[in-house]
Amino acid sequence: MNKTTRINMIMRYINNRSQFTLKELMQEFNISRSTAIRYVRTIEDLGLPLVAETGRNGGYAVMRNQVLPAIHFTTDEIKMMFVAFMATRNQQLPYLTSRRTVTEKLLGLIPMTQQDDLLILNQRIIFDGTHPQNPNLLDRADLPDPLLEALIQQLIINQCMQLTDSHEHTYTVAVTHLYHEQSQWWLEFINLATNVLVQWPLTKITHVESANVNLNSQAIEAKLQAATPAPNVELQLGPIAVSRFKRYHPFSLSLSYTDPYQMRGILRHHLPLTVDEIAFFGDWMQFLGQDVVPVQLPDELQRYLRERYQN
Repeated sequence: MNKTTRINMIMRYINNRSQFTLKELMQEFNISRSTAIRYVRTIEDLGLPLVAETGRNGGYAVMRNQVLPAIHFTTDEIKMMFVAFMATRNQQLPYLTSRRTVTEKLLGLIPMTQQDDLLILNQRIIFDGTHPQNPNLLDRADLPDPLLEALIQQLIINQCMQLTDSHEHTYTVAVTHLYHEQSQWWLEFINLATNVLVQWPLTKITHVESANVNLNSQAIEAKLQAATPAPNVELQLGPIAVSRFKRYHPFSLSLSYTDPYQMRGILRHHLPLTVDEIAFFGDWMQFLGQDVVPVQLPDELQRYLRERYQN
């Protein structure tokens, strides 16, 4: 690791801490005391506002209300960020305008020859959702749901909020998760009037606003546990099924591993007994393959699986 990279790493380490000691630097970066002192002096010369603290537990602290020097990125780090931004195209993510401006700023950080390298990467790497003959052509709209940013801003303030649906009905809810699945965004929440756990696609929501309810995370977790129905499906998964589970599984499903190597596990889930849910779960079970041992299945799901296997 060259000196510039090491200094950048130490600057990031210092920026993320209110104070530090030479001993901590020595242990974190495996350097001698004299090297640690030399790096601290170099960083001070670069403009990082440090103040020495005396006493038995003394060390260094970053002066408050000071502008910190810019952190420099290596060429590989810029390439990594550029590829990451390009890979998120067509994923209907929030803050799309910010993503574009950040990408432009990344391009402006590097010389023209390195910009050409990024353009070559963009042409040769085909990301999901882009056209194989033209990586710049998206297969579907890149714009996110217009309510997504407003919902995220509200979530930062409070998990409790009011939602209005397309029928102009308003619900006071406690949001548990916002997630992306099946090419669209979904909101999982507890209806505070009925204490029922609900999953809605964002397309069903027309308006979001704050609510005069303020539940802490412990209270919401208690409501979530009370609203979660008892499982009616239990499956034992072997190594192949576990591997396929990791490749794809619906957001609502989680796996409890039964061995330290995470090669086997138990899946417990409450399956809503609607036609669509039964068909989706039954098809997903077939995707897991024959390395699955059913322990508990609803009659409706067993009937669906028998019909599928007979056909």
